[in-house]
Amino acid sequence: MSLNLTRAQRLDELPYTRKHNKLLLGSGLGWALDAMDIGLISFIMAALAAEWGLGSGELSLLGSIGFVGMAIGASLGGLLADKIGRRQVFALTLLIYGIATGVSALSTGLAMLVVLRFIVGLGLGAELPVASTLVSEYAPRRIRGRVVVALESFWAVGWLAAATIGFFVVPNENGWRWALALGAIPAAYALFVRFGLPESVRFLESRGRHAEAEEAVREFEDAAGVTVDDRDKAPDGEVAAAAKVTRRELFGERFRTRTIALWLVWFGINFSYYGAFIWLPTLLFEGGMTLVRSFEFTLYMTLAQLPGYLVAAILIEVWGRRPTLVTFLGGSVVGALAFGMAPGIAESLAPGNASAAFAITLAAGCTLSFFNLGAWGALYAITPEVYPTAVRASGAGAATAFGRIAAMAAPLLVPVIVGAAGRPTLFVVLGLMFALAMVAAWFLPEYTDKALEEA
Repeated sequence: MSLNLTRAQRLDELPYTRKHNKLLLGSGLGWALDAMDIGLISFIMAALAAEWGLGSGELSLLGSIGFVGMAIGASLGGLLADKIGRRQVFALTLLIYGIATGVSALSTGLAMLVVLRFIVGLGLGAELPVASTLVSEYAPRRIRGRVVVALESFWAVGWLAAATIGFFVVPNENGWRWALALGAIPAAYALFVRFGLPESVRFLESRGRHAEAEEAVREFEDAAGVTVDDRDKAPDGEVAAAAKVTRRELFGERFRTRTIALWLVWFGINFSYYGAFIWLPTLLFEGGMTLVRSFEFTLYMTLAQLPGYLVAAILIEVWGRRPTLVTFLGGSVVGALAFGMAPGIAESLAPGNASAAFAITLAAGCTLSFFNLGAWGALYAITPEVYPTAVRASGAGAATAFGRIAAMAAPLLVPVIVGAAGRPTLFVVLGLMFALAMVAAWFLPEYTDKALEEA
């Protein structure tokens, strides 16, 4: 290694090793469990509509209340992660939402379930920006974007698990209760996160905990075969002096443009994604599909997320973060419009043919799923790179929290839009929100193959 590298620079120059893999898999499993929990509620809504006789207003409340908690949790979690550490908050949030989800299985009515979903949301909202920040701060500079997209791809694994549980478990007697009981797994997994994953080196240095930071870096260097003689580093003082940015500066002259752009991207993509996917099984059921058939449709759409992440992971280091994000958001616009028009297209091409209608609608849905989730991967790669170390987690958390306002509003507005103007209009609205995010993404900074800012 070159002389006088900071610890962050030493991490940046390392090859990808088994230690990185352990961090990615450990964080990714937590991410997948998050997705499974959020995904399950879309299937449970459809089941409870039949079992409890819930109307669209009650279902909207159930679908959106978790995002109220997520908006609060994302903001508080980011602040806490910059105060007490990424790993501590990651483990705490897993514990909170795992316990709350397990208890949800015992719900005796809508009110109890709504309160517990709010608590679940607090934990979920806090975890996601913290996990992506931790992984981003350890990933080698050359492939940092690809590693974060790989982390985000665990979302598809979790949503696929939710779709599988929704298909095989939820339709059975008390199936939704068993599904929620499975959501208690993160509470146990929190112990592994607390003791099995490293704390952020950049966070440790910002708190003057240089011995712990050095130990963490050396563990990754040992995994890469770096010898003692290779460990040339800058003095502790040079590293610690960098972090002097405060959270109030997110809207100061330096960061204002990127903050507004980032918040708009998060708002647009949240509105469209959760507006479509939270209500999808219920909309399909109300459109004439059986409950099981609607769950099967959603399962197939979920499978299309995996290649979307794969292509985004490849392109993000070839094209760059911003072009990849803009391209996938543009594809999401096309997918949303195609999905909204699919029934009309099917009727014009094959009138009265239910199989053709299913196939055409599924193709449009898979297009939406492919591009939408690829865009999510690119967004999570960009978000931790926008701000320096001192406000990285809180800045990411604030953007995530703003996005959760859209995630909260979308499930409430979906039945209103469908009732007033029909399902095709709903997907035009969702396409317009993707377009808003696409335009805003052009104003984000580009950090492909660049070191993360320290100050």
